Amino acid sequence: MMRTVCVTGAARGLGLALTAQMLKRGYLVYAAGLDVEDSEGIRMLTEGYPDHLRAIELDIADDLSVALFTETLKLDTNHLDMLINNAAILGSITDHIRGPMNMAEMAEVFNVNTLGTLRVTHSLLPLLLQGQVKLIVDISSEAGSIEQCSRDGWYAYCMSKAALNMQARLVHNGLKDEGGQVMLVHPGWVQSYMRGELDVAADLTPEQSAQHIAVLIDRHEQFKGDQPAYVDYKGEKLPW
Repeated sequence: MMRTVCVTGAARGLGLALTAQMLKRGYLVYAAGLDVEDSEGIRMLTEGYPDHLRAIELDIADDLSVALFTETLKLDTNHLDMLINNAAILGSITDHIRGPMNMAEMAEVFNVNTLGTLRVTHSLLPLLLQGQVKLIVDISSEAGSIEQCSRDGWYAYCMSKAALNMQARLVHNGLKDEGGQVMLVHPGWVQSYMRGELDVAADLTPEQSAQHIAVLIDRHEQFKGDQPAYVDYKGEKLPW
């Protein structure tokens, strides 16, 4: 039985690079995201792996989109071995307790980064429980660590990732007795489009980060335990 994986936020950046890594490993990949069917990167991967890649539009912030995506998946497969929850948005990084705060934008970031991930995980759970691996990889951030927080801004992003970390713990607690596993991975400072344009100052290309994360996924059994692993892209533990 071919191993299957769903990657969200797959149209570009880290999601596209993770899609490529999973294809190289022989997975059937469901590449999900906004504009994924129009992605040049996905189109190129489809040419290289025509039998192993399915591109499906998905807006994780929308209940109906997630429901339709799930039904589309069920028409194509009866199991999912792995879910990589990568899709996320940044929000304002300049909001400060002494200055203006855009609460509506914060709610939007939570709806994507925290609730969006939960929507997808919850909706795809029946397929995941039919898979061999039963692994959920949530792309989190060091920004979600409460213990080591030194910022005085980034409210929406930091809080949404801290909430994602709690979500991962809850999901892991609910699945570990059935062989399920959740991993939280900080991908490093990646050159991404989260600020609207390519962040070329960042340390890692999406491809470099994805290579590291794929190696962690290969070793996922080593991270199994009573709680989800919360690690950086090199596998080093992060403080909660």
